[in-house]
Amino acid sequence: MSKKMSDHLWLMDEALKEAHKAYREDEVPIGAVIANADGAIISHAHNQKEKVHNPCGHAEILAITDAAKKLGNWRLLDCSIYVTLEPCPMCLSALIQARIGHLYFGAYDTKGGALSLNYNFYKDQKLNHSFPVTGGLRHFECSRLLSTFFKEKRTGYSKN
Repeated sequence: MSKKMSDHLWLMDEALKEAHKAYREDEVPIGAVIANADGAIISHAHNQKEKVHNPCGHAEILAITDAAKKLGNWRLLDCSIYVTLEPCPMCLSALIQARIGHLYFGAYDTKGGALSLNYNFYKDQKLNHSFPVTGGLRHFECSRLLSTFFKEKRTGYSKN
């Protein structure tokens, strides 16, 4: 994929569209897209923990599952994931298992993000896969959506 910043920002915008879908469904607004080496989106997902009553219904897990099915291969070596929030330890581990090529994320998560909590599995040489990570893409937009969602939850705001 081209290394132009505009390509990365466009892909994060697509992940933000997924996050907005989650928001409208009263899910924590996190979205993810997976792009192949050419920059074409091969999967997209948003959080669905509440909808499917599954603690593993994170956007990253759903996007990985969909991408692997579409490619007919669980190894996503030439793919990049764009996710609106720093992955939790479960999702970061899933990205390692999927052999993702590159992780890009928007907002940092100091309370639950694997990297912010110093769980840097993605660069642990004892594991059989590592990958580069780029954080802070569209940080403001991603953070604002999450902050709005949780503020509304705390104040009992109704979107209906």
